[in-house]
Amino acid sequence: MTAQPEDPRRLIVFGVIVFFTGAIAVALLYFLRNVLLVLYVSTLLAIGFSPAVSWLERRAFAARLPRWVALLILYVSGLTVMAVLLAVILPQLGRQMAELWQNLPEYVERLQTALVTAGLIERRWTWSELLERIPSPAAALGGIMSAVTGVIGVIAAIVTVLILPFYLLVEAEDLQKTLLRVVAPHRRATVARITRDVTLKVGAWLGGQLLLAFIIGTTAAVGLWILGVPYYGVLGVLAAAGEMVPVIGPFIAAIPAILMGWTVSGKTALFVAIYFAVQQAIENNVLVPRVMSRQVGVSAATVLVAILIGSTLLGVVGALLAVPSAAIVQIFFQEFTRSEDD
Repeated sequence: MTAQPEDPRRLIVFGVIVFFTGAIAVALLYFLRNVLLVLYVSTLLAIGFSPAVSWLERRAFAARLPRWVALLILYVSGLTVMAVLLAVILPQLGRQMAELWQNLPEYVERLQTALVTAGLIERRWTWSELLERIPSPAAALGGIMSAVTGVIGVIAAIVTVLILPFYLLVEAEDLQKTLLRVVAPHRRATVARITRDVTLKVGAWLGGQLLLAFIIGTTAAVGLWILGVPYYGVLGVLAAAGEMVPVIGPFIAAIPAILMGWTVSGKTALFVAIYFAVQQAIENNVLVPRVMSRQVGVSAATVLVAILIGSTLLGVVGALLAVPSAAIVQIFFQEFTRSEDD
């Protein structure tokens, strides 16, 4: 018997339902993009901290620790280290920032004089001219309120990103078991291998990134102090923060240091630029290959493409997430090609 053709009206209704369901799903993803981003960052952090938690569970003490105890030790240790660093650095950092704000007009004047002498700008701007360009009080108040609202949202996101990985790590085994249960039996070994590789890659990236930021920030502050650049502590923190953004971050972080060196003298600015160039050359050729490339295994070309895509989609946050995301995509691609070869 020949199969009866399906009713065209049913096909049309089915197509319309699929179209509207897809449109609703896309719209929902768009409206929830910030929530999904926070969830993604929290998941990456949970995956990144997973090797350290596993080590604390099995090897740090004679008896095996419950996971929540290992997590609590990790969180308390991290907060303690941060508190000690802030207690040591924050007073000096705050003093330098206050002095920088107080002396900012003088530094701006020196910088403008140097730029005029070099022919890079035509004339100097006075503070009264700059103040005239400040928006009206009503507009300024609106901007302040908008900024405050944005800050509150950022703080809420940061708190969520700090707390959610704790619960994800506590329930990691149950989550993985649930994931494996919904996968076909013949695919479970593959999924388990992918999750293990992702954990290793993201953990290596997170540990390496924090180590690189600490090394770059410390050496930048010490080098600027030796060169006699003021506010070397603030500039060192900026250098550490810039190191968290691959490729472009260090160059952006070097600009304030060079400008601050210019307020001392043109020669100091030149030495600062040379110092940062040498620092980045050592980082790119010695530190990154040892700390990142061998562990994460993402090529430089892949990193650049990932950063371009990430920064275009999500700005600075996208650039920050580019390397671990590229590593995860690389793992899935390698697994796909492996299964195709098999």
